[in-house]
Amino acid sequence: MTAASINPGAINLLETCAGVRAGERVLLAIEDPGHRFYSADLAPCVATAAHSLGCDVRQVDTGFHPEARSIPAELLPQFADADADVVVSLSRLGDQLRFETPSTATRTVQCYALDARTLASTFGTIPYPALVALRDLTDRALAAATEIRITCGRGTDVRGRAPRGHAPSDTHCLRFPLSVFSPISAEGFSGRVAMPGFLTGTGARYYDPFTVTLPPEVFANFEQGRFTEFTGDDAGARRATKHLTSVAERYGLDHRAVHSWHAGIHPGCRFEGPIERSYEVWSGSAFGNPRILHFHTCGAEPPGEISWNVIDPTVEADGIALWKDGVFRPHLLPGGGAILDGCLELRQAFEAPQREIGL
Repeated sequence: MTAASINPGAINLLETCAGVRAGERVLLAIEDPGHRFYSADLAPCVATAAHSLGCDVRQVDTGFHPEARSIPAELLPQFADADADVVVSLSRLGDQLRFETPSTATRTVQCYALDARTLASTFGTIPYPALVALRDLTDRALAAATEIRITCGRGTDVRGRAPRGHAPSDTHCLRFPLSVFSPISAEGFSGRVAMPGFLTGTGARYYDPFTVTLPPEVFANFEQGRFTEFTGDDAGARRATKHLTSVAERYGLDHRAVHSWHAGIHPGCRFEGPIERSYEVWSGSAFGNPRILHFHTCGAEPPGEISWNVIDPTVEADGIALWKDGVFRPHLLPGGGAILDGCLELRQAFEAPQREIGL
């Protein structure tokens, strides 16, 4: 094994994100590549990196469970037998359970790089602590704003403010790469969101149809975190309403709940090829690009079941456009310049950000 053969993104995942140390037990929870989500080359490169760090590595095939709400009973003995210090999820199961409170103190990382090449790209190699610092600065700036306004060229116009006295909170597992700021409650927000030509799932559950396409000029309207109606193109509004109510009825959810929202902060996140290749893969990997902001809807618990995606958003905090037409401008954050100065890889990535998002 040579240093050149070890994926640098895998080292970033294991060492700087998961904090693995020599002698620790690392369990890779993998999803069979036959499900056409994670690539066959991903788990081997992470395993190789873990071995290079002196870890004991085991694997468990989680399978794919479209409507999982907890770890399936048949997998529990395998997780227990592994007695892992760190679990690295290369499986949608980990993402489906990302907001669930863990039952053990095991460190868990959910990987959003879906193949070895992406893991080795800027998406996976920007030092994890720099993105944590950027996330935290963004959280603080948005939480402190008196007014936040979200707009886009399609006609989105949402205004509100983050709840006072509530510290931002995110998933119970670690995200890698870290590509979004912490969700902001939509309870204090009102307005309309322009649909980008579709409604798609959040990845909490996989149902059929996971996505419905819509004509141009369909808007989701809401007041203080409560959906009111779809407007615009009549046929499109009816189609969107039918899909929303169908998913809500299937799972017994509050179809009027608009739970929260956040946007991408990672300049190295990209989605190659058209979104039509797989809306499921797009939903689970493209969201970290700053060109995408999404709302969690259809359900009062995060992350809901349906996402409203705003493409090329402008996000203003007290009149300062932290995002402008899908370009994140971290130098405008209080302390943002210092983070960029302290991490050359992050600065260079923002100087030439990825713009490919499948749309």
